[in-house]
Amino acid sequence: MTDAALRERLIVGLDVPTLKAAEQVVSELGDTVSFYKIGYQLAFAGGLGFASELASSGKKVFLDMKLLDIDNTVAKGVENIVKMGVSMLTLHAYPKAMKAAVEAARGSDLCLLGVTVLTSMDQQDMIDAGYEHDPHTLVLIRAEQALHAGMGGIVCAATEAAAVRKIVGPSLAIVTPGIRPIGADAGDQKRVMTPADALRSGASHLVVGRPVVGASDRKASAEAILAEMTNA
Repeated sequence: MTDAALRERLIVGLDVPTLKAAEQVVSELGDTVSFYKIGYQLAFAGGLGFASELASSGKKVFLDMKLLDIDNTVAKGVENIVKMGVSMLTLHAYPKAMKAAVEAARGSDLCLLGVTVLTSMDQQDMIDAGYEHDPHTLVLIRAEQALHAGMGGIVCAATEAAAVRKIVGPSLAIVTPGIRPIGADAGDQKRVMTPADALRSGASHLVVGRPVVGASDRKASAEAILAEMTNA
């Protein structure tokens, strides 16, 4: 695998409060990182426009909006997101929402990702939320539903990547948040894995936030993660 191909498998989460902070992260990382995630925190601070700017500059953007609404609302949202030029978009892996999104994105290069179960949730969290399935079982159910809906991939914990890969086959993207380099603190994530182990388990893309953005030397941190990925 070339260095460029490897870099496109590392997605750095721009989980920062302001555009200025996000611009600083991107500036510091330079050519080391080519793929960025923009979620709620930055999106509601002007990050949607910044997402389009990053895409126009040649960076790839993973827009983590976790859409879920009635079919028409999801479809209309996806139609406009396609125009932004981003590479990936998340929505919750509910069958009707996924089908509406797939139809709306048809003919574009947008990779739609179904969010299975948040990596901050464990079995007790699932019970508290009223689900009858444990996290692992629900992830597998939703992975199969995403495959049948024609999605481009799914989001799941790296600990479930191997089982999911058996269901979705080799072509779908498996994007795994909750990635923590060797020796890093898990923070509020409950189902985590190292970069190398995640790739070995079948993940196609790794989302890393605080271990890079919160580091004193962000570029060195990203390079260390890429080195761990190379070892896989």
